[in-house]
Amino acid sequence: MYLNITAEKTNTYDAIVVGSGISGGWSAKELTEKGLKVLMLERGRNIEHIKDYENTLKQPWEFKHRGELTNEQKRTHPVQTRHGHYNEYNESFWVNDEENPYVEVKRFDWFRGYHVGGRSLMWGRGCLRMGEVDFEANAKEGIGVDWPIRYQDIAPWYDYVERFAGISGQAEGLAQCPDGVFLPPMEMNCVEKEVKKRIEAHYNRERVLTIFRMANLTVPHNGRGKCQNRNLCARGCPYGAYFSTQSATLPAAVATGNLTLRPFSVVSEIIYDKETKRAKGVRVIDAQTLETTEYYAKIIFLNASTLGSTYILLNSVSDAFPEGMGNGSGQLGHNLMDHHFRVGASGTFEGFEDVYYSGRRPASVYVPRYRNFGKDKRDYLRGFGMSGSASRSGWQKNIAELSYAEEIEARTKPGEWRMGLAGWGETLPYYENRVWLDHAKKDKWGLPLLAIDAEFKENELKMRVDMKNDAAEMLEVAGLKNISTYDRPSHPGACIHEMGTARMGHDPRTSVLNKWNQLHEVPNVFVTDGACMTSTGNQNPSLTYMALTARACDYAISALKKGDL
Repeated sequence: MYLNITAEKTNTYDAIVVGSGISGGWSAKELTEKGLKVLMLERGRNIEHIKDYENTLKQPWEFKHRGELTNEQKRTHPVQTRHGHYNEYNESFWVNDEENPYVEVKRFDWFRGYHVGGRSLMWGRGCLRMGEVDFEANAKEGIGVDWPIRYQDIAPWYDYVERFAGISGQAEGLAQCPDGVFLPPMEMNCVEKEVKKRIEAHYNRERVLTIFRMANLTVPHNGRGKCQNRNLCARGCPYGAYFSTQSATLPAAVATGNLTLRPFSVVSEIIYDKETKRAKGVRVIDAQTLETTEYYAKIIFLNASTLGSTYILLNSVSDAFPEGMGNGSGQLGHNLMDHHFRVGASGTFEGFEDVYYSGRRPASVYVPRYRNFGKDKRDYLRGFGMSGSASRSGWQKNIAELSYAEEIEARTKPGEWRMGLAGWGETLPYYENRVWLDHAKKDKWGLPLLAIDAEFKENELKMRVDMKNDAAEMLEVAGLKNISTYDRPSHPGACIHEMGTARMGHDPRTSVLNKWNQLHEVPNVFVTDGACMTSTGNQNPSLTYMALTARACDYAISALKKGDL
Protein backbone atom coordinates (compact mmCIF):
# COMPACT_ATOMS: atom_id res chain seq x y z
CA MET A 1 0.00 0.00 0.00
CA TYR A 2 1.10 3.57 -0.59
CA LEU A 3 -0.20 6.98 0.33
CA ASN A 4 -0.68 9.40 -2.56
CA ILE A 5 -0.41 12.61 -0.54
CA THR A 6 -0.45 15.13 -3.40
CA ALA A 7 -2.49 15.60 -6.51
CA GLU A 8 -1.14 14.48 -9.89
CA LYS A 9 -1.18 17.98 -11.39
CA THR A 10 0.96 19.39 -8.57
CA ASN A 11 3.65 16.81 -9.05
CA THR A 12 3.89 16.77 -12.83
CA TYR A 13 7.05 17.60 -14.78
CA ASP A 14 8.27 17.13 -18.33
CA ALA A 15 11.02 14.77 -17.19
CA ILE A 16 12.19 13.00 -14.05
CA VAL A 17 15.85 12.19 -13.47
CA VAL A 18 16.54 9.57 -10.81
CA GLY A 19 20.00 10.03 -9.35
CA SER A 20 22.37 13.00 -9.28
CA GLY A 21 25.77 11.47 -9.93
CA ILE A 22 27.82 11.75 -13.11
CA SER A 23 25.14 10.57 -15.53
CA GLY A 24 22.25 12.08 -13.57
CA GLY A 25 23.92 15.46 -13.59
CA TRP A 26 24.30 15.26 -17.34
CA SER A 27 20.65 14.25 -17.79
CA ALA A 28 19.52 17.24 -15.74
CA LYS A 29 21.78 19.64 -17.65
CA GLU A 30 20.81 18.43 -21.11
CA LEU A 31 17.08 18.20 -20.51
CA THR A 32 16.74 21.56 -18.75
CA GLU A 33 18.88 23.35 -21.32
CA LYS A 34 16.57 22.01 -24.01
CA GLY A 35 13.59 23.59 -22.25
CA LEU A 36 12.10 20.77 -20.20
CA LYS A 37 10.90 21.19 -16.63
CA VAL A 38 12.90 18.55 -14.78
CA LEU A 39 12.60 16.96 -11.35
CA MET A 40 15.87 15.46 -10.10
CA LEU A 41 15.44 12.92 -7.31
CA GLU A 42 18.31 12.00 -4.99
CA ARG A 43 17.90 9.42 -2.22
CA GLY A 44 20.47 11.11 0.06
CA ARG A 45 21.16 14.55 1.48
CA ASN A 46 22.06 17.70 -0.39
CA ILE A 47 25.70 18.78 -0.62
CA GLU A 48 26.34 22.34 -1.74
CA HIS A 49 29.46 23.13 -3.73
CA ILE A 50 32.28 24.53 -1.57
CA LYS A 51 30.12 25.18 1.52
CA ASP A 52 29.69 21.51 2.34
CA TYR A 53 33.24 20.36 1.59
CA GLU A 54 33.93 20.66 5.28
CA ASN A 55 37.35 18.99 5.31
CA THR A 56 38.80 20.21 2.04
CA LEU A 57 41.08 22.91 3.49
CA LYS A 58 41.94 21.28 6.81
CA GLN A 59 45.52 20.52 7.76
CA PRO A 60 46.41 17.00 8.99
CA TRP A 61 46.68 18.12 12.62
CA GLU A 62 43.13 19.50 12.52
CA PHE A 63 41.64 16.01 12.30
CA LYS A 64 40.84 14.49 15.66
CA HIS A 65 42.02 11.03 14.66
CA ARG A 66 44.63 12.07 12.06
CA GLY A 67 42.67 10.40 9.27
CA GLU A 68 41.91 7.17 11.11
CA LEU A 69 38.46 5.75 11.83
CA THR A 70 36.86 5.05 15.19
CA ASN A 71 35.79 1.55 16.16
CA GLU A 72 32.17 2.65 15.84
CA GLN A 73 32.73 3.89 12.28
CA LYS A 74 34.36 0.60 11.39
CA ARG A 75 31.44 -1.29 12.90
CA THR A 76 28.79 0.67 10.97
CA HIS A 77 30.77 0.77 7.70
CA PRO A 78 32.14 -2.78 7.28
CA VAL A 79 32.06 -2.65 3.46
CA GLN A 80 33.23 0.95 3.00
CA THR A 81 36.30 0.23 5.15
CA ARG A 82 37.49 -2.72 3.06
CA HIS A 83 39.96 -0.81 0.90
CA GLY A 84 40.59 2.52 2.59
CA HIS A 85 38.35 4.72 0.44
CA TYR A 86 36.38 5.62 3.53
CA ASN A 87 38.44 7.53 6.10
CA GLU A 88 38.21 10.48 8.48
CA TYR A 89 39.09 12.92 5.70
CA ASN A 90 35.95 12.15 3.65
CA GLU A 91 33.81 9.93 5.89
CA SER A 92 30.62 11.94 5.35
CA PHE A 93 30.59 11.05 1.63
CA TRP A 94 30.14 7.29 2.09
CA VAL A 95 27.04 5.29 2.99
CA ASN A 96 26.46 3.74 6.35
CA ASP A 97 26.42 0.01 5.55
CA GLU A 98 24.38 -0.79 8.63
CA GLU A 99 21.59 1.46 7.33
CA ASN A 100 22.00 0.36 3.69
CA PRO A 101 22.53 -3.43 3.73
CA TYR A 102 22.65 -5.81 0.80
CA VAL A 103 23.10 -9.57 0.41
CA GLU A 104 26.51 -10.87 -0.70
CA VAL A 105 26.10 -14.38 -2.07
CA LYS A 106 29.75 -13.99 -3.04
CA ARG A 107 31.91 -11.12 -1.89
CA PHE A 108 31.04 -7.90 -3.72
CA ASP A 109 32.57 -4.65 -2.49
CA TRP A 110 29.78 -2.14 -3.07
CA PHE A 111 31.23 1.31 -2.42
CA ARG A 112 28.51 3.98 -2.46
CA GLY A 113 27.75 7.58 -1.64
CA TYR A 114 24.11 8.62 -1.21
CA HIS A 115 24.00 12.40 -1.57
CA VAL A 116 23.59 15.01 -4.28
CA GLY A 117 26.51 14.52 -6.65
CA GLY A 118 26.87 10.85 -5.77
CA ARG A 119 30.23 9.37 -6.65
CA SER A 120 31.04 12.33 -8.91
CA LEU A 121 32.46 13.81 -5.69
CA MET A 122 34.68 10.81 -4.95
CA TRP A 123 35.60 9.31 -8.33
CA GLY A 124 39.12 8.82 -9.66
CA ARG A 125 38.41 11.15 -12.62
CA GLY A 126 40.04 9.00 -15.30
CA CYS A 127 38.40 9.77 -18.66
CA LEU A 128 39.21 7.36 -21.49
CA ARG A 129 37.23 6.76 -24.65
CA MET A 130 36.29 3.25 -25.65
CA GLY A 131 37.40 2.45 -29.20
CA GLU A 132 35.98 0.57 -32.15
CA VAL A 133 37.73 -2.60 -30.97
CA ASP A 134 35.62 -2.45 -27.79
CA PHE A 135 32.27 -1.95 -29.51
CA GLU A 136 32.98 -4.77 -32.00
CA ALA A 137 34.42 -7.32 -29.57
CA ASN A 138 31.25 -9.11 -28.47
CA ALA A 139 30.07 -9.64 -32.05
CA LYS A 140 33.46 -10.78 -33.33
CA GLU A 141 34.04 -13.21 -30.47
CA GLY A 142 30.48 -14.46 -30.00
CA ILE A 143 30.35 -13.21 -26.41
CA GLY A 144 27.13 -11.87 -24.87
CA VAL A 145 25.27 -9.74 -27.41
CA ASP A 146 26.43 -7.20 -29.95
CA TRP A 147 26.56 -3.54 -29.02
CA PRO A 148 23.80 -1.72 -30.96
CA ILE A 149 26.20 1.19 -31.60
CA ARG A 150 29.72 1.62 -32.90
CA TYR A 151 32.45 4.13 -32.15
CA GLN A 152 31.33 6.52 -34.90
CA ASP A 153 27.89 6.73 -33.25
CA ILE A 154 29.28 7.94 -29.95
CA ALA A 155 32.42 9.81 -31.08
CA PRO A 156 30.64 13.19 -31.59
CA TRP A 157 29.16 12.86 -28.12
CA TYR A 158 32.55 12.15 -26.61
CA ASP A 159 33.63 15.43 -28.22
CA TYR A 160 30.58 17.18 -26.81
CA VAL A 161 30.98 16.13 -23.20
CA GLU A 162 34.76 16.60 -23.21
CA ARG A 163 34.40 20.22 -24.32
CA PHE A 164 32.12 20.96 -21.38
CA ALA A 165 33.71 18.80 -18.69
CA GLY A 166 37.31 19.76 -19.41
CA ILE A 167 39.60 16.75 -19.89
CA SER A 168 43.36 17.15 -19.67
CA GLY A 169 45.41 14.76 -21.76
CA GLN A 170 47.92 14.09 -24.50
CA ALA A 171 46.96 12.95 -28.02
CA GLU A 172 48.75 9.72 -28.97
CA GLY A 173 47.00 8.57 -32.16
CA LEU A 174 46.02 5.12 -30.86
CA ALA A 175 42.93 3.39 -32.25
CA GLN A 176 42.41 1.32 -29.10
CA CYS A 177 42.36 4.46 -26.94
CA PRO A 178 41.06 7.23 -29.22
CA ASP A 179 42.19 10.82 -28.72
CA GLY A 180 39.70 13.40 -27.52
CA VAL A 181 39.20 17.11 -27.08
CA PHE A 182 41.94 17.82 -24.56
CA LEU A 183 43.07 20.61 -22.32
CA PRO A 184 46.85 20.77 -21.82
CA PRO A 185 48.15 17.56 -20.23
CA MET A 186 49.54 17.32 -16.74
CA GLU A 187 53.31 16.96 -16.80
CA MET A 188 55.17 13.75 -16.18
CA ASN A 189 58.18 13.92 -13.86
CA CYS A 190 61.73 13.25 -15.03
CA VAL A 191 61.73 9.52 -14.29
CA GLU A 192 58.36 8.96 -15.96
CA LYS A 193 59.61 10.79 -19.05
CA GLU A 194 62.72 8.63 -19.17
CA VAL A 195 60.72 5.44 -18.66
CA LYS A 196 58.34 6.51 -21.44
CA LYS A 197 61.27 7.06 -23.81
CA ARG A 198 62.83 3.67 -23.06
CA ILE A 199 59.59 1.65 -23.22
CA GLU A 200 58.40 3.20 -26.47
CA ALA A 201 61.82 2.75 -28.10
CA HIS A 202 62.06 -0.90 -27.02
CA TYR A 203 58.57 -1.83 -28.20
CA ASN A 204 58.61 0.44 -31.26
CA ARG A 205 55.56 2.24 -29.84
CA GLU A 206 53.48 -0.92 -29.83
CA ARG A 207 53.34 -0.05 -26.15
CA VAL A 208 52.93 3.63 -25.31
CA LEU A 209 53.25 5.37 -21.96
CA THR A 210 51.33 8.63 -21.67
CA ILE A 211 49.88 10.87 -18.98
CA PHE A 212 46.43 9.76 -17.86
CA ARG A 213 43.47 11.61 -19.37
CA MET A 214 41.78 13.25 -16.43
CA ALA A 215 38.73 15.34 -15.60
CA ASN A 216 41.09 17.72 -13.78
CA LEU A 217 41.48 21.18 -15.27
CA THR A 218 44.99 22.32 -16.12
CA VAL A 219 43.70 25.78 -17.14
CA PRO A 220 40.63 27.75 -16.05
CA HIS A 221 37.60 26.40 -17.91
CA ASN A 222 33.91 27.39 -18.03
CA GLY A 223 34.23 29.49 -14.89
CA ARG A 224 36.02 26.78 -12.91
CA GLY A 225 39.53 27.11 -11.51
CA LYS A 226 42.49 24.98 -12.49
CA CYS A 227 43.88 22.10 -10.42
CA GLN A 228 46.15 23.16 -7.55
CA ASN A 229 47.95 19.78 -7.44
CA ARG A 230 46.91 19.18 -3.85
CA ASN A 231 45.65 15.65 -4.61
CA LEU A 232 42.90 16.07 -2.02
CA CYS A 233 40.15 15.49 -4.59
CA ALA A 234 38.29 12.97 -2.42
CA ARG A 235 37.39 15.73 0.06
CA GLY A 236 35.60 17.84 -2.57
CA CYS A 237 37.32 20.53 -4.64
CA PRO A 238 36.55 24.16 -3.69
CA TYR A 239 38.22 25.35 -6.92
CA GLY A 240 35.86 23.32 -9.10
CA ALA A 241 39.00 21.95 -10.74
CA TYR A 242 37.67 18.46 -11.20
CA PHE A 243 34.43 17.64 -12.95
CA SER A 244 31.52 16.84 -10.64
CA THR A 245 27.80 17.38 -10.60
CA GLN A 246 28.29 20.21 -8.09
CA SER A 247 31.01 22.02 -10.02
CA ALA A 248 29.67 21.66 -13.54
CA THR A 249 26.37 20.08 -14.58
CA LEU A 250 24.18 21.11 -11.65
CA PRO A 251 25.03 24.86 -11.92
CA ALA A 252 24.26 24.65 -15.64
CA ALA A 253 20.89 23.01 -14.98
CA VAL A 254 20.00 25.44 -12.17
CA ALA A 255 20.86 28.40 -14.41
CA THR A 256 18.03 27.45 -16.77
CA GLY A 257 15.38 27.91 -14.09
CA ASN A 258 13.93 24.57 -15.17
CA LEU A 259 15.27 22.29 -12.44
CA THR A 260 13.65 21.12 -9.23
CA LEU A 261 15.98 19.16 -6.96
CA ARG A 262 14.51 16.93 -4.28
CA PRO A 263 16.98 15.19 -1.94
CA PHE A 264 16.04 12.49 0.60
CA SER A 265 13.89 10.85 -2.09
CA VAL A 266 14.11 7.06 -2.30
CA VAL A 267 12.57 5.96 -5.61
CA SER A 268 10.96 2.60 -4.98
CA GLU A 269 9.48 1.94 -8.41
CA ILE A 270 8.36 3.30 -11.76
CA ILE A 271 4.61 3.54 -12.31
CA TYR A 272 3.38 1.88 -15.51
CA ASP A 273 0.23 2.88 -17.43
CA LYS A 274 -1.05 -0.24 -19.17
CA GLU A 275 -3.38 1.83 -21.37
CA THR A 276 -0.64 3.93 -22.96
CA LYS A 277 2.07 1.28 -22.49
CA ARG A 278 4.27 3.98 -21.09
CA ALA A 279 5.67 4.87 -17.70
CA LYS A 280 3.74 7.73 -16.18
CA GLY A 281 5.87 8.52 -13.12
CA VAL A 282 7.72 7.26 -10.09
CA ARG A 283 6.82 6.38 -6.54
CA VAL A 284 9.05 8.04 -3.92
CA ILE A 285 9.54 7.32 -0.22
CA ASP A 286 10.73 10.29 1.79
CA ALA A 287 13.93 9.04 3.41
CA GLN A 288 13.23 10.97 6.60
CA THR A 289 9.44 10.90 7.09
CA LEU A 290 8.74 7.62 5.23
CA GLU A 291 5.78 9.27 3.49
CA THR A 292 5.15 8.14 -0.07
CA THR A 293 4.51 10.48 -2.98
CA GLU A 294 3.98 9.99 -6.70
CA TYR A 295 5.62 12.23 -9.30
CA TYR A 296 4.67 12.23 -12.96
CA ALA A 297 6.48 12.99 -16.21
CA LYS A 298 6.55 12.29 -19.93
CA ILE A 299 10.02 10.76 -19.80
CA ILE A 300 12.11 9.19 -17.04
CA PHE A 301 15.89 8.92 -16.97
CA LEU A 302 17.26 6.30 -14.60
CA ASN A 303 20.71 7.41 -13.40
CA ALA A 304 20.74 5.85 -9.95
CA SER A 305 24.01 3.95 -10.65
CA THR A 306 24.27 0.49 -12.18
CA LEU A 307 22.79 -1.44 -9.27
CA GLY A 308 20.46 1.34 -8.16
CA SER A 309 18.79 1.67 -11.56
CA THR A 310 18.46 -2.08 -11.97
CA TYR A 311 17.01 -2.33 -8.47
CA ILE A 312 14.27 0.15 -9.38
CA LEU A 313 13.40 -1.72 -12.57
CA LEU A 314 13.32 -5.08 -10.75
CA ASN A 315 11.04 -3.58 -8.11
CA SER A 316 8.71 -2.04 -10.72
CA VAL A 317 6.38 -5.00 -11.08
CA SER A 318 2.92 -4.99 -12.61
CA ASP A 319 0.61 -7.27 -14.57
CA ALA A 320 2.56 -6.31 -17.68
CA PHE A 321 5.95 -6.86 -16.04
CA PRO A 322 5.72 -9.47 -13.27
CA GLU A 323 9.53 -9.95 -13.30
CA GLY A 324 10.43 -6.29 -13.37
CA MET A 325 9.85 -3.45 -15.80
CA GLY A 326 11.39 -4.04 -19.22
CA ASN A 327 12.44 -7.58 -18.36
CA GLY A 328 10.75 -9.45 -21.18
CA SER A 329 14.17 -10.72 -22.25
CA GLY A 330 14.95 -12.15 -18.81
CA GLN A 331 18.29 -10.31 -18.93
CA LEU A 332 17.50 -7.64 -16.32
CA GLY A 333 19.87 -8.13 -13.38
CA HIS A 334 22.25 -10.38 -15.31
CA ASN A 335 25.69 -9.79 -16.87
CA LEU A 336 27.11 -7.81 -13.95
CA MET A 337 30.67 -6.68 -14.69
CA ASP A 338 33.50 -4.77 -13.03
CA HIS A 339 37.15 -4.29 -13.90
CA HIS A 340 39.71 -6.41 -12.07
CA PHE A 341 42.91 -4.88 -10.75
CA ARG A 342 45.39 -4.93 -7.82
CA VAL A 343 48.10 -6.67 -9.84
CA GLY A 344 51.39 -5.30 -11.13
CA ALA A 345 55.03 -4.61 -10.26
CA SER A 346 57.33 -1.92 -8.87
CA GLY A 347 61.05 -1.22 -8.65
CA THR A 348 63.74 1.38 -8.00
CA PHE A 349 65.24 3.76 -10.53
CA GLU A 350 68.86 4.87 -10.37
CA GLY A 351 69.60 8.42 -11.47
CA PHE A 352 68.08 11.89 -11.22
CA GLU A 353 69.15 12.03 -7.55
CA ASP A 354 69.47 15.81 -7.85
CA VAL A 355 65.90 16.27 -9.17
CA TYR A 356 62.56 16.49 -7.35
CA TYR A 357 59.06 17.61 -8.34
CA SER A 358 56.52 20.10 -7.03
CA GLY A 359 52.98 19.48 -5.84
CA ARG A 360 51.00 16.27 -5.64
CA ARG A 361 49.78 15.61 -9.16
CA PRO A 362 46.38 13.86 -9.01
CA ALA A 363 47.08 11.79 -12.12
CA SER A 364 49.06 8.70 -12.97
CA VAL A 365 50.77 7.69 -16.19
CA TYR A 366 48.99 5.24 -18.45
CA VAL A 367 49.83 2.40 -20.84
CA PRO A 368 46.85 1.77 -23.17
CA ARG A 369 45.85 -1.74 -24.13
CA TYR A 370 48.19 -3.69 -26.41
CA ARG A 371 47.18 -7.33 -25.76
CA ASN A 372 44.81 -9.03 -28.22
CA PHE A 373 45.18 -6.01 -30.44
CA GLY A 374 46.72 -5.89 -33.89
CA LYS A 375 48.86 -8.99 -34.40
CA ASP A 376 49.00 -9.90 -30.71
CA LYS A 377 46.97 -12.98 -29.76
CA ARG A 378 46.69 -14.48 -26.28
CA ASP A 379 44.99 -17.51 -24.71
CA TYR A 380 42.34 -15.22 -23.21
CA LEU A 381 39.95 -12.63 -24.65
CA ARG A 382 40.20 -8.82 -24.44
CA GLY A 383 42.94 -6.86 -22.72
CA PHE A 384 44.04 -4.42 -20.07
CA GLY A 385 45.61 -1.02 -19.56
CA MET A 386 48.20 -0.07 -16.98
CA SER A 387 48.59 2.93 -14.74
CA GLY A 388 51.39 3.95 -12.40
CA SER A 389 53.72 6.70 -11.33
CA ALA A 390 57.24 7.48 -10.21
CA SER A 391 58.05 9.29 -6.96
CA ARG A 392 60.76 9.72 -4.38
CA SER A 393 60.36 8.12 -0.99
CA GLY A 394 61.50 9.80 2.21
CA TRP A 395 65.04 8.91 3.25
CA GLN A 396 63.80 8.21 6.78
CA LYS A 397 61.00 5.80 5.75
CA ASN A 398 62.44 2.90 7.78
CA ILE A 399 63.22 4.99 10.88
CA ALA A 400 60.07 5.12 12.97
CA GLU A 401 61.30 7.88 15.23
CA LEU A 402 61.69 10.23 12.28
CA SER A 403 58.37 9.56 10.57
CA TYR A 404 56.63 12.51 12.24
CA ALA A 405 58.36 14.92 9.86
CA GLU A 406 58.06 12.74 6.77
CA GLU A 407 56.57 15.35 4.43
CA ILE A 408 59.07 18.08 5.28
CA GLU A 409 62.07 15.77 5.34
CA ALA A 410 61.13 14.08 2.07
CA ARG A 411 61.45 17.41 0.31
CA THR A 412 64.78 18.33 1.86
CA LYS A 413 66.41 14.89 1.93
CA PRO A 414 64.51 12.77 -0.60
CA GLY A 415 65.24 9.08 -0.87
CA GLU A 416 65.36 6.77 -3.87
CA TRP A 417 63.15 7.00 -6.92
CA ARG A 418 60.55 4.25 -7.21
CA MET A 419 58.05 3.48 -9.94
CA GLY A 420 55.18 1.04 -10.25
CA LEU A 421 52.78 -0.15 -12.94
CA ALA A 422 49.43 -1.81 -12.19
CA GLY A 423 46.95 -3.44 -14.55
CA TRP A 424 43.23 -2.77 -15.01
CA GLY A 425 41.58 -5.58 -16.93
CA GLU A 426 38.36 -6.13 -18.82
CA THR A 427 35.80 -8.59 -17.49
CA LEU A 428 33.52 -10.56 -19.81
CA PRO A 429 29.72 -10.40 -19.43
CA TYR A 430 28.61 -13.61 -17.75
CA TYR A 431 24.88 -14.31 -17.48
CA GLU A 432 25.35 -16.00 -14.09
CA ASN A 433 26.94 -12.87 -12.58
CA ARG A 434 23.70 -11.29 -11.44
CA VAL A 435 21.59 -9.39 -8.94
CA TRP A 436 18.01 -9.91 -7.77
CA LEU A 437 15.67 -8.80 -5.00
CA ASP A 438 15.58 -10.78 -1.75
CA HIS A 439 12.02 -10.20 -0.56
CA ALA A 440 12.64 -12.08 2.67
CA LYS A 441 14.91 -9.28 3.88
CA LYS A 442 13.90 -5.62 4.12
CA ASP A 443 15.68 -2.31 4.63
CA LYS A 444 14.59 0.60 6.87
CA TRP A 445 12.16 1.78 4.19
CA GLY A 446 10.47 -1.61 3.96
CA LEU A 447 12.03 -2.42 0.58
CA PRO A 448 13.59 -5.78 -0.33
CA LEU A 449 17.37 -6.04 -0.23
CA LEU A 450 19.49 -6.39 -3.34
CA ALA A 451 21.28 -9.75 -3.56
CA ILE A 452 24.54 -9.91 -5.53
CA ASP A 453 26.23 -13.05 -6.87
CA ALA A 454 29.27 -12.34 -9.04
CA GLU A 455 32.85 -13.52 -9.47
CA PHE A 456 35.82 -13.25 -11.80
CA LYS A 457 36.41 -16.34 -13.91
CA GLU A 458 39.10 -18.18 -15.87
CA ASN A 459 39.47 -15.52 -18.58
CA GLU A 460 40.21 -12.82 -16.02
CA LEU A 461 42.61 -15.06 -14.08
CA LYS A 462 44.60 -15.83 -17.24
CA MET A 463 44.77 -12.13 -18.04
CA ARG A 464 46.17 -11.33 -14.61
CA VAL A 465 49.26 -13.44 -15.32
CA ASP A 466 50.11 -11.13 -18.22
CA MET A 467 49.20 -8.04 -16.20
CA LYS A 468 51.75 -8.96 -13.55
CA ASN A 469 54.51 -10.23 -15.81
CA ASP A 470 54.15 -7.45 -18.38
CA ALA A 471 54.41 -4.79 -15.67
CA ALA A 472 57.67 -6.32 -14.47
CA GLU A 473 58.98 -6.70 -18.00
CA MET A 474 58.33 -3.06 -18.91
CA LEU A 475 59.98 -1.80 -15.75
CA GLU A 476 62.99 -3.99 -16.46
CA VAL A 477 63.15 -2.73 -20.05
CA ALA A 478 63.10 0.81 -18.65
CA GLY A 479 66.12 0.07 -16.48
CA LEU A 480 64.53 -0.26 -13.05
CA LYS A 481 66.15 -2.46 -10.41
CA ASN A 482 64.91 -4.51 -7.45
CA ILE A 483 61.66 -5.29 -9.25
CA SER A 484 58.97 -7.13 -7.33
CA THR A 485 55.54 -8.28 -8.50
CA TYR A 486 52.24 -8.69 -6.69
CA ASP A 487 48.79 -10.11 -7.32
CA ARG A 488 46.46 -9.19 -4.48
CA PRO A 489 42.87 -10.42 -4.23
CA SER A 490 40.54 -8.42 -6.46
CA HIS A 491 36.83 -8.86 -5.84
CA PRO A 492 34.01 -7.58 -8.04
CA GLY A 493 32.89 -4.13 -6.95
CA ALA A 494 36.26 -3.06 -5.57
CA CYS A 495 37.20 -1.17 -8.73
CA ILE A 496 33.94 0.82 -8.37
CA HIS A 497 33.29 0.34 -12.10
CA GLU A 498 30.24 -1.89 -11.82
CA MET A 499 28.47 -2.20 -15.17
CA GLY A 500 25.80 -4.22 -16.95
CA THR A 501 22.55 -5.73 -15.59
CA ALA A 502 20.35 -3.75 -18.06
CA ARG A 503 22.38 -4.06 -21.23
CA MET A 504 21.91 -2.39 -24.59
CA GLY A 505 21.34 -4.56 -27.66
CA HIS A 506 19.62 -4.91 -31.01
CA ASP A 507 17.11 -7.58 -30.02
CA PRO A 508 14.41 -7.15 -27.33
CA ARG A 509 14.61 -10.91 -26.77
CA THR A 510 18.20 -10.73 -25.55
CA SER A 511 18.66 -7.19 -24.19
CA VAL A 512 16.92 -4.61 -22.03
CA LEU A 513 17.74 -1.35 -23.85
CA ASN A 514 17.93 -0.28 -27.49
CA LYS A 515 20.59 1.84 -29.19
CA TRP A 516 19.13 5.03 -27.69
CA ASN A 517 19.22 3.65 -24.13
CA GLN A 518 15.44 3.22 -24.09
CA LEU A 519 13.74 0.24 -22.54
CA HIS A 520 12.66 -1.88 -25.51
CA GLU A 521 9.27 -2.40 -23.87
CA VAL A 522 8.75 1.04 -22.27
CA PRO A 523 10.21 3.62 -24.67
CA ASN A 524 9.84 6.67 -22.41
CA VAL A 525 12.21 5.17 -19.81
CA PHE A 526 15.92 5.69 -20.47
CA VAL A 527 18.85 4.13 -18.59
CA THR A 528 22.20 5.84 -19.25
CA ASP A 529 24.36 4.93 -16.27
CA GLY A 530 26.62 1.89 -16.00
CA ALA A 531 23.66 -0.50 -16.10
CA CYS A 532 23.39 0.00 -19.87
CA MET A 533 26.86 -1.32 -20.70
CA THR A 534 27.03 -4.33 -23.00
CA SER A 535 30.72 -4.91 -22.31
CA THR A 536 33.25 -3.05 -20.18
CA GLY A 537 36.28 -2.40 -22.33
CA ASN A 538 39.31 -1.95 -20.12
CA GLN A 539 38.93 1.82 -19.87
CA ASN A 540 37.51 3.86 -17.01
CA PRO A 541 33.82 4.02 -17.96
CA SER A 542 32.50 7.37 -16.67
CA LEU A 543 33.26 9.32 -19.86
CA THR A 544 31.22 6.77 -21.82
CA TYR A 545 28.29 7.23 -19.42
CA MET A 546 28.46 10.99 -20.00
CA ALA A 547 28.49 10.63 -23.79
CA LEU A 548 25.68 8.05 -23.84
CA THR A 549 23.60 10.27 -21.57
CA ALA A 550 24.01 13.40 -23.70
CA ARG A 551 23.21 11.35 -26.81
CA ALA A 552 20.09 9.81 -25.26
CA CYS A 553 18.83 13.18 -24.02
CA ASP A 554 19.18 14.64 -27.51
CA TYR A 555 17.21 11.74 -28.93
CA ALA A 556 14.54 11.97 -26.21
CA ILE A 557 13.92 15.65 -26.94
CA SER A 558 13.59 14.90 -30.65
CA ALA A 559 11.21 12.01 -29.97
CA LEU A 560 9.10 14.19 -27.68
CA LYS A 561 8.78 16.86 -30.36
CA LYS A 562 7.66 14.22 -32.86
CA GLY A 563 5.11 12.86 -30.39
CA ASP A 564 6.79 9.44 -30.27
CA LEU A 565 6.96 9.40 -26.46
